[in-house]
Amino acid sequence: MSLSLYEAIVVPMQQILGSVQGVLEKGAQHYEARGLSPDELLGETIHSDMAPLPFQLHSVMHHSLGALESVRRGEAGPPNKLETLDYAGFQAKLAETAQTLAAMKADQVNEWTGKDVVFKLGEMSLPFTAEGFLFSFSKPNLYFHATTAYDILRMKAVPIGKRDYLGQMQLKG
Repeated sequence: MSLSLYEAIVVPMQQILGSVQGVLEKGAQHYEARGLSPDELLGETIHSDMAPLPFQLHSVMHHSLGALESVRRGEAGPPNKLETLDYAGFQAKLAETAQTLAAMKADQVNEWTGKDVVFKLGEMSLPFTAEGFLFSFSKPNLYFHATTAYDILRMKAVPIGKRDYLGQMQLKG
């Protein structure tokens, strides 16, 4: 069995974006049912040396759709400017990201196989192929930041579990 670049990258990105959207929705419901604003979650972090929830959510978008846009351009780097959003704004932005990702055509993504991508950070420049960048940099970062966002919500007693994190699995038939 062989997988195309689209199947190996875009499909799992869609699954993780969906799961992050789902846990955010449960977070909003949990807080609102207690008469609290979900915006209170935006300052939360797991540890003092880790970035708070907004950075995790920006990173989920950056390492999914943003990574594919970087491959298309042939140049990647850290996010330029992080937009300040409220909780509902993040939900809307994630939905927009998922919608744009869903509209990507498999043929277009598959054409990027073997394409050069350079990650630039200041004076540092790291050369990748599209596959190397997506599989060894963006995909692990996507899972890390999605997990961290999940963990922040879980730490704040949002009733979510592993099934929520997994999102919509690709079941047979």
